[in-house]
Amino acid sequence: MIARIIGALARAFLVVLFITTPSLLLPTITEDSAQAVALVSIFAAVFTLVEYGSRYPSMVEFRFAAPFNRLRFAGLFLTVFMLSLIFRGITEPDNLTEFITLVGRLVGYVIDLPYSPVRLVMESFVPVVESDVLEVIRAAVGLSYVIALLMLAVFIVALHLNRWPSESAAFNVWVNMPLFEPTLGVDIVARLNRDAMINVVLGVCLPFILPVVTRYGTGYFDPREIVSPQPLIWMVAFWAFLPASLIMRGIAMKRVATMIANLRRERADLAAQHGGDWQTI
Repeated sequence: MIARIIGALARAFLVVLFITTPSLLLPTITEDSAQAVALVSIFAAVFTLVEYGSRYPSMVEFRFAAPFNRLRFAGLFLTVFMLSLIFRGITEPDNLTEFITLVGRLVGYVIDLPYSPVRLVMESFVPVVESDVLEVIRAAVGLSYVIALLMLAVFIVALHLNRWPSESAAFNVWVNMPLFEPTLGVDIVARLNRDAMINVVLGVCLPFILPVVTRYGTGYFDPREIVSPQPLIWMVAFWAFLPASLIMRGIAMKRVATMIANLRRERADLAAQHGGDWQTI
């Protein structure tokens, strides 16, 4: 129990650090923004402490199937940190911010192809930002997209190396997928495969859908509020992270469905060898 509480406290601290990173790195933050960040940080810390301090999860998926959540958190944390440095370089440039901006801008130009997600994002900001700010956004978009792809690639490599889920512990569907009801509706394998396909398709389509939604949504509020550094950091970070996270979730659910199907097949073969029946999962 003590180890679980210490782990929950450490995770809560990392979540607070993650949320406050833009405020800590950006040179100018308004008082209203600071208060909003503090409120969100407190809420997120309490949620993390309660979730990981309890023995069984209530909302967080794959809590006992490391490094799924650790990889997603690390990817999002790295994205927000890098984007904060890029936007910090607008007013307080140094060698580090200039190097990260240069790398991001180079990547942005390479993947800025016709009808690509990066091109759609850039076109949505053209009417509301100046050319120099647009280049900073290009660097942020390019860098965040590459980090998301790397996060996804690392998880796929871990799957192929049979590192997920860990072979040292049994995979429990109930504690790792608390929001998934195994006994509801059709067969669990069919439901997992269906949900996996939905997550992957949605993850592939979101990078193209979100810029369109942003472009048409700017008519309902002041576009200048979007292009301030802190909202831009979170918008670009989640634009890149959310689709990759959904694809990871879909791949993970497909992996779980395959594991259950294989286990059923093994039990059926074993029962056939002994002339008995086998119990479904």
